[in-house]
Amino acid sequence: MATSYSHQRHAVSGSGARDYAPQITITVSDIKLAKPIPETLFSDIAAEKAQRIHESRGRDQNKATQLRKFYDELVMWTDKVHREQSTEARAAKYTELAPFIKMMNAKVAYARGRNHVDACFEQMFSHLVRQISDPDSLKHAKLFMEAFMGFYKAQEK
Repeated sequence: MATSYSHQRHAVSGSGARDYAPQITITVSDIKLAKPIPETLFSDIAAEKAQRIHESRGRDQNKATQLRKFYDELVMWTDKVHREQSTEARAAKYTELAPFIKMMNAKVAYARGRNHVDACFEQMFSHLVRQISDPDSLKHAKLFMEAFMGFYKAQEK
């Protein structure tokens, strides 16, 4: 878990105020969606990522409502794929929808460009989306984000 604090980093917000949030880095290599998935993926790993991303946010970044949009879209794609009854039909539906699922990488990059999310969230979410390769990994990505969001919301208290 690489964490780097530097109080020299600052960003100028739209109001002209400087945001002196510490620079936090995040390690994502422990987020693995391939079978066998790590035993602690939906517990300890999700909790650690939520804490890191909560610590890394700037004043107007990583608001729970913004992060929830990415989770909600992941849920939508998972539901569309898993609505199919047979394994073969789910695989075919995933193949049909894969380009749109992978497009979430562009959406998180856009949100980062607009300063809605920070680099840590973009890195984690992009890492998650890049690993999605079939209906099962899509479901695991959704479950990871579900756990992450629960822990993230708890960080706000």
